[in-house]
Amino acid sequence: MSALLGPAEVRDLAELLDVTPTKKLGQNFVHDANTVRRIVQTAALLPGEPVLEVGPGLGSLTLGLLEAGHPVVAIEVDARLAAQLPQTVAALQPEASLAVVTADALRVAEVPEAPGGSRPTALVANLPYNISVPVLLHLLALEPGIRRVLVMVQAEVGHRLAAEPGSKVYGGPSIKAAWYGRWKVEGQVSRQVFWPVPNVDSVLVGMTRAEHPGTEAERVRVGELVDAAFGQRLKMLRQALAELYGSSAAASTALESAGLAPTARGEELTLADFLALARVG
Repeated sequence: MSALLGPAEVRDLAELLDVTPTKKLGQNFVHDANTVRRIVQTAALLPGEPVLEVGPGLGSLTLGLLEAGHPVVAIEVDARLAAQLPQTVAALQPEASLAVVTADALRVAEVPEAPGGSRPTALVANLPYNISVPVLLHLLALEPGIRRVLVMVQAEVGHRLAAEPGSKVYGGPSIKAAWYGRWKVEGQVSRQVFWPVPNVDSVLVGMTRAEHPGTEAERVRVGELVDAAFGQRLKMLRQALAELYGSSAAASTALESAGLAPTARGEELTLADFLALARVG
């Protein structure tokens, strides 16, 4: 018996649980063992490194991480899937170290411990397409010990996370994600390895955590400025930030104090620019 799931096992489990993948939950289950092993290899984890997985679904990637010797703590919002996952692992890899938490990853107040009481230092997941960026940002803010990330996301989202200033897809997620380190698209994933086959392309995007450029309070303020700047991205910054500062004149003063042009637009600014603005108030 294989230690990983194939197409037949994925469909059998879904039928057993009466699970129909839904767009609402962004569910597309990976059924190709070679792809799973490739993801684990690309993650470049330390031997025995404890891993946080979000949205394990039927357990394809979970089994790949466990097979490679990584204790896994998995957060799953669907109670049926969360209850079944330990049984699937026990049948295929009875010695593996797995902890499953039934919760919404966007609402957890702390990252759960991996088996043995260790804190997860890597985040590896096939993230639900519809909540991938909010989940990433929430968990990275919550758990400073996560040093390495590799996630499979919709191609458009992955390229946005890794975008540099001046890129057509550069935006709010690019800047907020850059707080934690430099992101890089680390590979394409075929639509054919999923069930059901999605109507969008997927990529692997990774990050190795760097030293934060500022304080937690500054990170929160940068987030507010980014949201305001990109909420009205066709407007000049003095107009887009007017509500945040009380008036366009006050916004202009703050921008000039930070060495920025009030007539610039959000997509022209780097993380360092937004941080400079956050520091003047």
